[in-house]
Amino acid sequence: MLDALFSRHKLILLVFALVVGFFAWHSRSFEINASADTLISEDNRDFIESQKVNQKFSPEEFLIIAYSPKDGDIFSKQSLQNIAEISAKIQKINRVKSVRSVMNVPLLSKAGQGLSADMDPNDFTQSKLQLPAAELRSLFKDHPIYDGLLINHEQTATGIQILFKTNIILQNLDADILAIQAKRLEGPLSKEDKAELKRLKAKAAPLEKALRETRNQEIESLRSIIKDYSDEADLYLGGVHVLGYQLINIIQNDLSIFGSAIALVICLLVFAVFRRFSWVFITVVCCASNLLITVGAFGLLGLKATVISSNFISLQLILSLAIVIHLIVQYREDAEANPDLEQRDLVLRALKNKIAPCFFAGFTTSLGFASLLLSKIEPVMAFGWMMIVAMTVTILCTLLLFPALLLLFPRGKNSHENSILLKPVGALQNGCIKHGSATIIISILFFAASVFGSLQLDVENSFINYFSDDTEVHKELSFIDKEFGGSTPLDIIYTPPEEPRPDKNLVLRAKDVQNVQRIQKALGEFEAMGTRLSVLNFTQLAKQINNNKPLTEYELTAIYWTLDKSIREDLLNSFFIEPPAQLRISARIKDSTENLDRGAMLADIHKKIQALGISADSYQLSNLFVLYQAMLEQLFTSQILTLGAVFIALGIAFCVIFRSLKIAAIAIVPNIISAIAVLGFMGWLRIPLDFMTMTIAAIAMGIAVDDTIHYTHRYLQELKNNSAEKAIERSHHSVGYALIYTSVIIAIGFALLGFSDFVPSVLFGLLTGLAIIIALVADLTLLPVLLHKFVRGSIHDHAVTQDEMSK
Repeated sequence: MLDALFSRHKLILLVFALVVGFFAWHSRSFEINASADTLISEDNRDFIESQKVNQKFSPEEFLIIAYSPKDGDIFSKQSLQNIAEISAKIQKINRVKSVRSVMNVPLLSKAGQGLSADMDPNDFTQSKLQLPAAELRSLFKDHPIYDGLLINHEQTATGIQILFKTNIILQNLDADILAIQAKRLEGPLSKEDKAELKRLKAKAAPLEKALRETRNQEIESLRSIIKDYSDEADLYLGGVHVLGYQLINIIQNDLSIFGSAIALVICLLVFAVFRRFSWVFITVVCCASNLLITVGAFGLLGLKATVISSNFISLQLILSLAIVIHLIVQYREDAEANPDLEQRDLVLRALKNKIAPCFFAGFTTSLGFASLLLSKIEPVMAFGWMMIVAMTVTILCTLLLFPALLLLFPRGKNSHENSILLKPVGALQNGCIKHGSATIIISILFFAASVFGSLQLDVENSFINYFSDDTEVHKELSFIDKEFGGSTPLDIIYTPPEEPRPDKNLVLRAKDVQNVQRIQKALGEFEAMGTRLSVLNFTQLAKQINNNKPLTEYELTAIYWTLDKSIREDLLNSFFIEPPAQLRISARIKDSTENLDRGAMLADIHKKIQALGISADSYQLSNLFVLYQAMLEQLFTSQILTLGAVFIALGIAFCVIFRSLKIAAIAIVPNIISAIAVLGFMGWLRIPLDFMTMTIAAIAMGIAVDDTIHYTHRYLQELKNNSAEKAIERSHHSVGYALIYTSVIIAIGFALLGFSDFVPSVLFGLLTGLAIIIALVADLTLLPVLLHKFVRGSIHDHAVTQDEMSK
């Protein structure tokens, strides 16, 4: 069959060119989505509950610009003029609803007893009043609402808050989607609900895409506006969507820069090792074709790159390279052993020798990625699917394209005699035979240390620490986090017990406000707690307006109805709804707090609230702080589940491949050691598990298992006509070269990610490269020792033959 297929190798290349062109065209549909929602599963209970809270209280979408004058005076004439100019320019952006700053927020304490229903709030802004700097500074000092929101406590920086208009059509679609998703809280969705949910999401998708693009354009416009004032002040742009924008830029840079860098390194190393431009050409064409087809397939399937899957290009290049190098080494070995064979026969011989191990190696690598589907963390599962698609493309395309391309070239001369690897490989081979017991003991001690280290693993999530200190996004997040009351939102929803009101016209009951005050005070005891806003801040403002005299429920109601409608909506409606009565405390967590244990903090918040006599069913915690922590807490379980699944799946696969339980057990050992070793290394160095690092062990094991299959397969083949010692020698000096070439090049490729500005990518690259090297050492030391010790008889006593494997 292979003879007939590759007799038309030029036709195969033509078909490939058309296929690559087709998928390259569709690669334009491939998207990168780095919004915060991509880290959260849509069917997650906490996510649905948080969405319901957002729908009830309708908090407005906003961004903030922090303005810190270099002369230190935010109330100077120049600073106020700059803030006014910036605000005016921002207001011209199409989707901007309003811009709030120290220049235009109403200073109601100046109104005093002059409050009335027909008053104009604009009459009490700095733009209108033109108050002197000293008085303005005094008015904003410890302001119940603006302190920590529009001005930092030290009054060295001020914020310009930009509020955006809502897309009503998309808002209504989201409400309909949420109504169906909320049914998951009670049980599985019906077929009708699933169909309707799919229809609504399809309808919302283009609107969401357009909104993401608009937001990115708005952020670019805002950066352009504030750039003109950088000589007079330090300006920082912040907000959830700014984070998403920055992540997209970093992902795009990593995809292009590091993808290109890895491709260049691959070319240089392939030429350095094999000394022929034809091998570089074949490698480049195979890797590039696989990548273009995969990206086009992602575009057709609607699979999007997220923070977690941002390294898929590097991964696929490396996976493609591994197969290509094994084929090159096999071809060179066959060429040296069969000097009289013609090029066509030689290519087919090499392909027949490697098609089974390459297929099984690719299959077991896919199993490593497939284990991520068990994580129950949606973005991790999506990454698993993406890499399964990528691996399938890599196996099929490389095994077809490599021989077709090689047939374009004449046969060359190849030799291992001058290889610089002869002596080190020989030393490893002798060590396996002469020092087997010592190798096993060292491996056991290394494994024990790795297990102990893995027990020290912890989970944490700090977006600020995801970025290098010198990056713009780190500076922005850090400044706003420290100076403007935190960066991670946390909502506490308090539902008072239903009791008859003495007067139905009362807006707020004193008892309810007192409970909110007690909760808010308890929250303030946490070092990491930042700004807190609720109806309490409204009552404090009302007290200021009333000459610092406490107000009764009826006086508070009177002031509420006296205020302009827009002020009422801003000050109260985002924090209080009825019926039933629910009060919202909007808090922000300072993500930059050192040694912050988010899980412990959430547990302590529950304890403190319940210690106030407020029952667990009377309040609810929600928003991003809760969501991310809930997702992170799944990581320990998911890590155990995915690794356990990989071990079991690979064990079964090895049993099927080698048809021997003994050989399967031996083959799995080096891979378990490499996977646990990388987790142990993380534990010893106190590197926490997060959305990126949790995938390392399963991915590294999936990649490293290739070497195990290739070595074990070759050992069993050599054992057919040789002693165990000779089989190790011949395996080391044949497939051993390929293992070293592929592993070293792969490790170097991953190590390049160490130059990324995105810390999770740095850790992913360095730790995965480390795991690959550990697996290489294990496959060339421990694996041969175990095979030598336990698999010494005829190949027919242990496994299938080459022909049977090919079948």
